[in-house]
Amino acid sequence: MIFNIGDIVSRNSYGNDVYFKIIKVENDIAYLKGIELRLFADSPINDLVIVKEYKEDKLDVPNSKFNEERDNDFFYLPGKILHIDGDGEYLGRCMKFYKEKNIYAVGKKVKEDNIDTQLPNLLKNIKPDILVITGHDAYYKKQGNKDDINNYKNSKNFVKGVIAARKYEKSHEKLVIIAGACQSDYEELIKAGANFASSPKRVNIHALDPAIIAYYVSTTERNKDLDLLNLLNKTKYGKDGMGGLMGTGVMYVGFPR
Repeated sequence: MIFNIGDIVSRNSYGNDVYFKIIKVENDIAYLKGIELRLFADSPINDLVIVKEYKEDKLDVPNSKFNEERDNDFFYLPGKILHIDGDGEYLGRCMKFYKEKNIYAVGKKVKEDNIDTQLPNLLKNIKPDILVITGHDAYYKKQGNKDDINNYKNSKNFVKGVIAARKYEKSHEKLVIIAGACQSDYEELIKAGANFASSPKRVNIHALDPAIIAYYVSTTERNKDLDLLNLLNKTKYGKDGMGGLMGTGVMYVGFPR
């Protein structure tokens, strides 16, 4: 069978559990990018099968009170989101999600190793309430202990980004930070200053998981506590993929409309 760049495929040796798009073929090896998961992989051509009828995994993300329970006498000002993503396709999908939920968000494609240098100016110009830092990552199990940040593809870059953001705003309440990607070093991201991070169990996460967290934080009132366990359960893989700190929302509520 002939495979072409852009074909959607799955891998027989992994039980065809994840759908990928072929981004390069070289010497009978296909280089793959996850359709739903923030994941890169490679595979021998003879291990692949074409996915003939692919349907987008549209996560069932219930509307928040902002979308569903507006009192006609009140008005709502959700928190502003700045979303930094190392992958333009995943960023576009997240921006589409924010638009569907009527949330104001600014998206910027920034390579993972440039995040810490570009963030300061972006934060000063955009002044977000919520910062999302994501892209691609991986935990290299064969290289050693998961507690060594050098055994991750981009966790160190995400940590540098979080540290740069905390130099801009130290308060976890004034700037909510959501950081990480597939298999990221969760503990180091939290220690660096993130409110929420991936990945507690070093699993892959869905492309929308960081955006889902951002949406609910943006549309929860400033005087209301976030239901942390319920919030994490709204993501694709729950507490295995995302974790974080208890806190409050960032939405202002005013009267009258």
